[in-house]
Amino acid sequence: MRLWSLHPQYLDAKGLVALWREALLAQAVLAGLTRGYKHHPQLVRFKETERPRGYIASYLQAVLVEASRRSYCFNGEKIGQLGSVEALLVTKGQLNYEWVHLKNKLQFRDPSWLFQFQSVTMPKPHPLFQIVAGPVAKWEAISAQQSTQSGRLNR
Repeated sequence: MRLWSLHPQYLDAKGLVALWREALLAQAVLAGLTRGYKHHPQLVRFKETERPRGYIASYLQAVLVEASRRSYCFNGEKIGQLGSVEALLVTKGQLNYEWVHLKNKLQFRDPSWLFQFQSVTMPKPHPLFQIVAGPVAKWEAISAQQSTQSGRLNR
């Protein structure tokens, strides 16, 4: 499961569809409707809020907006109850880590999609997030190879 901190505009078609499905799964987990994924690290930042289900609904709403902008037909009725939520914080290190991760994926999966973002050095966050200084999040699963690269991302 990958719940990107990046703005969904950067995701190619496969990535956006995957994000929608994974965020719907996260919504089910947070609602107690599944047995699996209960302790998935990507859910930590939602679980730490006073209204995890409201936050994941807001997260999904922003994904739906991007899908609609691209004329995709995602079913917005699957989103749980929306409400007013404050922005969640995402560190610059986390956002940069995810940006490198996504670019690596897109190099193989959809280089033509990636091409349009070649001049982006600091990507926009998902609309639910506000950027603050800091390193890669503690909940992020980083391999040994990625850990070496992430030293540059913790700024």
